[in-house]
Amino acid sequence: MSSGPKYKRVLLKLSGEALMGGGSYGIDPETAARVSREIKQAREIGTEVCVVVGGGNIFRGLKGAAEGLDRSTADYMGMLATVMNALALQNALEKVGVDTRVLSAIPMASVSEPYIRRRAIRHLEKGRVVIFAAGTGNPFFTTDTAAALRAAEMNCNALLKGTQVDGVYNADPKKDRSAVRYESLSYMDVLTQDLKVMDASAISLSRENNIPIVVFSIHAQNALVDVLQGKGICTTVGEEQ
Repeated sequence: MSSGPKYKRVLLKLSGEALMGGGSYGIDPETAARVSREIKQAREIGTEVCVVVGGGNIFRGLKGAAEGLDRSTADYMGMLATVMNALALQNALEKVGVDTRVLSAIPMASVSEPYIRRRAIRHLEKGRVVIFAAGTGNPFFTTDTAAALRAAEMNCNALLKGTQVDGVYNADPKKDRSAVRYESLSYMDVLTQDLKVMDASAISLSRENNIPIVVFSIHAQNALVDVLQGKGICTTVGEEQ
């Protein structure tokens, strides 16, 4: 942790599944604590961090819609799940001494602040970690798209996606041992090859705002800080070189 960060301000996108640990549902306190320690290390090397967290460990809107729920209703239920995850992550971060604020796109004054762009930027400037909850606040948009939107609004230098694997592969590495990891890709590579990095709206939004997407494993020890210092194992999605 001796060298400075490659990125001054980043948005970290966490899936809800990243908080499950070894379980099949819900939030694992030990996993939330480990992720919080990694975020704390990122702050200690000088990177401003904001977070968008998904809700798939509690409720997934698309799955609910497939089972007969109205799509808008299912998506709103998924947004509420992201608020639960955001509060759990805030609690874990504050336990390790990191000043944190949760800003929700759906107003919930009793448990979070409303999302106001200038307020969020001010929190970051004061050294706080900002967690964005409830996606964009609109149905039919994923938390990936919310992450790309907030990264652009916060003037982030990069969008970091913490996943279950250490980058983007040409096949599922859990099913295909011959799968090859890409070191770098262009935005168009991801779109034309339909690589499952983030949804097309998130990729397009990142491309329009020239925000690189860095995909890495959230489960690897010190992976977040390593990526921030430009030495971690990851795949970077950006403009053609």
